[in-house]
Amino acid sequence: MLTNQVIQQKLTEKFGEVLTNWQEPYGMLTFTAPKELNLKVLQFLYDDSELNFTFLTDLQAVHYPDNKGAEFAVVYHLHNWKDNVRIRFKVYADIQNPDVFSATALYQSANFMERETYDFFGINFIGHPNLIRILNVEEMDYFPLRKEFPLEDQTRIDKDDEMFGR
Repeated sequence: MLTNQVIQQKLTEKFGEVLTNWQEPYGMLTFTAPKELNLKVLQFLYDDSELNFTFLTDLQAVHYPDNKGAEFAVVYHLHNWKDNVRIRFKVYADIQNPDVFSATALYQSANFMERETYDFFGINFIGHPNLIRILNVEEMDYFPLRKEFPLEDQTRIDKDDEMFGR
């Protein structure tokens, strides 16, 4: 039976202490890897016959503006269909150099997910076959889900603050 302890042990044997921040929120094994190793970790999780994480469920980013030098977290959710086990791992990238290796060669489902993540956060997936905007217009010169923009237009005068609990 594939348990979180077995997964963590196999990953630690393979990659050593470079994998950090081991947690199990809601029972899902979660860890952090250096962004330079994202493909090696994904390949190992995919190829190992016991681990068998052959399905990329989700890939997205999170912007942490106060986390200097590692403002973006790219988050991978993987699923082992055979044992019905899910795991999550994160890699962090600098906002000045948001380059992360593309997972499209291993998981075809990463194609649209990486394009969407690029479209909204500006993560540059190196090796992606067609990294262009997918939901926003090409002329857009910013990335709307970055937290560098206010949530609402502070200059609007047509809103009654009392209606919004202010």
